[in-house]
Order: sequence, then structure tokens, then C-alpha cells
Amino acid sequence: MVAKLAHAELSEDYGRIEAAIHYLEQNFQAQPTLTEIAAHVGLSDYHFQRLFSRWAGTSPKRFLQFLTIQHAKKLLAESQTILDATYEAGLSSPSRLHDLFVTHEAITPGEFKQKGAGLTIQFGFHDSPFGDCLIALTERGICGLQFVAGGDRAAALAELKASWPQARFVADEGATRPFIHPIFNLSEAEEKPSLPLYLKGTNFQIQVWQALLKIPVGTAVSYGTVAQLIGSPKASRAVGSAVGSNPVGYLIPCHRVIRQAGNLGQYRWGSSRKKAILGWESARYR
Repeated sequence: MVAKLAHAELSEDYGRIEAAIHYLEQNFQAQPTLTEIAAHVGLSDYHFQRLFSRWAGTSPKRFLQFLTIQHAKKLLAESQTILDATYEAGLSSPSRLHDLFVTHEAITPGEFKQKGAGLTIQFGFHDSPFGDCLIALTERGICGLQFVAGGDRAAALAELKASWPQARFVADEGATRPFIHPIFNLSEAEEKPSLPLYLKGTNFQIQVWQALLKIPVGTAVSYGTVAQLIGSPKASRAVGSAVGSNPVGYLIPCHRVIRQAGNLGQYRWGSSRKKAILGWESARYR
């Protein structure tokens, strides 16, 4: 009897969350307040906030911001002006859209709209301890570091270009070669090279990548541990997605994250390479 009541309560809670999400999806352009959303599902502000955060893994405010920025991104991709995208997304001023993009995407609306337009990216292929790699560089710092899977340099370069579709790409191994040594020749005293990075990603992705930089060389942690490091212990799956989308392999050590049970898990450039990197680091720096 108790179990039935518990299941009934859980089902009722889920129904409220489903209704709240549907309400937000239909009304996000009106930027409803917490009180308005809570009233729609028949709860107080306090209880709705707790319930939504527990079920959705994020606050109602953050979910509303996500819907808003996704709509704004769609509008900008359709060549809408920043001003038009601002008002159609339900925001009161371009400065609010700017703050939202910087917080959640780590770039401005203008930079998102340009998709790298006006940006020059120098790139070069080089030997590394773990096979052929591609390094991409802007005047602000390294924007890409990936290993070449199966010897397919064309595929690696195409993937890089897809991330910056409007940028100008220049093959220049002379510019990228000086970064090979500091990246792959870490000293015991300096576990991470001090190299400038130029990354674009969501606020959550940036948080995850920053957490990866704190993992000591020669060690490995679980996705759950990374989730705890960023203060979102229930977000292991989202952490896994952010780890997999890391644009600067090895330098941001996504290879040091494994599954909870000790299984190495997947790696963007192959599980064998992941094992090799972890073994190499463990032998040299532990």
C-alpha cells in the first residue's frame, strides 16, 4: 500500500513537471516569473522550485534561459539582426541577450552570428607521442587540438572547419610547431602547460572543461566525480556529453575521465589511444 502511494505521488510530481515544461516551451517569449509558472501547476514558489530542480536537474530560471537562448540562436542563424532576435526571444534589450550569450555560450551574440567570420585560424599537422595530431591557432590562443583517427587528415580538418564555418583557414606548420613541445613534454613540476586557449562552448561545457584541468596528471576520475566538482552531482550524463565535445584534446585532459565501474569508456579518438595516454602519463609523472 505504501509503495502504491509512493508511485502515485511520483507520478503526480512528474505530471506537474511535464506541465511546467510544456508551459515554459509555449510561453518562454513572455519570460514568465517563477510565481507564474508555479501557479500554473498549483504549487507554491518554494515547492515548485525544489520539485523542478530535483526532476529536471536544473532550476526553472536556467531552463527558461536555455529555451530563450536556443530560440535566439535559431533566429541569428536565420540571419535575423541581433535587435530583432532580442525582442522576438522575449528579452527587453540587446544587453540582456549579450549577457545571456556570454554566460551560457562563452561568446557574444555577434560572435555566434558571425560563426568565425573575420577570424584567421592557422593550422598544422604534427607528430605526437600518440600519433598524428592537428593543432589550430588563433591570435587569442589555441582553438583546436585533435588526434587524426585512421590517418585521415582530411576528415580531421573538415571537422575543425565545421566548428568555425566562416573563418579563414591558413595552413602554417611553422606557426603551430612551437606548441608541440610544451603540450606533450610536461615536467614533473609543471603538470599543465600555461598555454592560452580560445574556446567556445556553453557555460556548462566551460565549467566541465575547467574541472578537467584540475585532474592531476597520471590519474583518472569518474564522470560522477567531475559532476560533483562543478556542483551538479546528478549531471553525470551531461558531463559525459561535455567531455566528449572538448575541442582541445589532451591539453584539456578529457582522457582522464572514466566510467564509475572503472571501465575506461569511449574516447573521441579511440579507446586504444586513451589507454596509451593514461599509461604514458602514469609511467612518466606519478
